[in-house]
Amino acid sequence: MYIIIIGGGQVGYYLAKALLDEGHELLVLEKDAARTAFICNELGSVCIRGDGCEMATLEEAGAGRAEMFVAVTGDDEDNLVSCQAAKHKFNVPRTVARVNNPKNETIFKKMGIDVTISSTKIILESIEEEVPTHPITHLLDIQEQGLEIVEIKIPPHATTIGKTVKELPLPAGNTLSLVIRGQQKPFVPDEDTVLEAEDQIVAITTPETEEALETALRGS
Repeated sequence: MYIIIIGGGQVGYYLAKALLDEGHELLVLEKDAARTAFICNELGSVCIRGDGCEMATLEEAGAGRAEMFVAVTGDDEDNLVSCQAAKHKFNVPRTVARVNNPKNETIFKKMGIDVTISSTKIILESIEEEVPTHPITHLLDIQEQGLEIVEIKIPPHATTIGKTVKELPLPAGNTLSLVIRGQQKPFVPDEDTVLEAEDQIVAITTPETEEALETALRGS
């Protein structure tokens, strides 16, 4: 597989090293001359100096034949612009972008980036999984449809305890898929299901309505 990596920092360097070890053909585009020289000295002639946001540079890099395009710079705007160029100008079938600010992840998804990776979000969720009262755990992103599968835990102090599903102000398009309750067998809720403390609710939502779903299930 021919893969282009934008950004030769620590993430780009170690990613390139790992992909080379797996036998892939790749090229790293890096703006800094010293960093470009370092990568070439360490990994061979797999890095050229250039701006991954420029069409001429991408053409020189052979973006038209790339099967995957990975942007991992420390600048979200550069990562988004370069991935957009790769997908829409050079028809690269798979784009992957590092998202440094988690607030930008929704924008990347709306702009059609195939895979977004937020290290901040991953670390935060790993921490939250160790906290018994963490509000939301992201289980799966269905990026093509703009959906997320999440788990929301109902705390003992929630104002929604004792309410039925039909009484909850669930956001439009959100679906409660499963209730995990103590030692009972998990079950699919219906409109008459009553919420109990410590229930773990698995739901389908969107990035835009995730916060409203949490409020609907846990109360204000």
